[in-house]
Amino acid sequence: MTTATTTTDERALEELQREHGPALLSFLLGLTYGDQQRAEDLLQETLLRAWQHPEAFEAPYESMRPWLFTVGRRLAIDARRSRMARPTEIGDGVLATTPDPADATESAVAALDVRAAVRELSPAHRDVLERIYFDGLTVNEAAAELGIPAGTVKSRSYYALRALGRCLPGYSRTPFRGSLPAGTVRP
Repeated sequence: MTTATTTTDERALEELQREHGPALLSFLLGLTYGDQQRAEDLLQETLLRAWQHPEAFEAPYESMRPWLFTVGRRLAIDARRSRMARPTEIGDGVLATTPDPADATESAVAALDVRAAVRELSPAHRDVLERIYFDGLTVNEAAAELGIPAGTVKSRSYYALRALGRCLPGYSRTPFRGSLPAGTVRP
């Protein structure tokens, strides 16, 4: 059994667009915060609904404008909810500049940069960083091994990290956050 679908007469639809199209587009521009393309898409979708529902033309009201504005508003709300429900899309530019995690070259270059920067530190600062960050000692353990007070270990590690920050590209103001070995007292 086949059902015949009826649609609105094309001339009636043209007249509808001519009479109400500019006002509806202006209304939809307000709902889309000035996004011309999105408003035009919603206008087309609204007119498509009018074309698909010829019974709307037979409604008891004088003008189709309230029906059109209601349909357009509901379509705008649905489109906004749909966009809010999915994650923000990113462009290809971000992906092109993101290093490949499988590429060992990036980590090797970073390791070379860190080694060169650590070599530039004074021996006292280098010793403290080696004990805390590379050997995984706590501040108190590093102080005992180096034979200096714990406060001096904290001070030297602070100034050593600041010096590294000046000579390492892409340095974050929160150095090594989350990467300290267990039991390490943050300098």
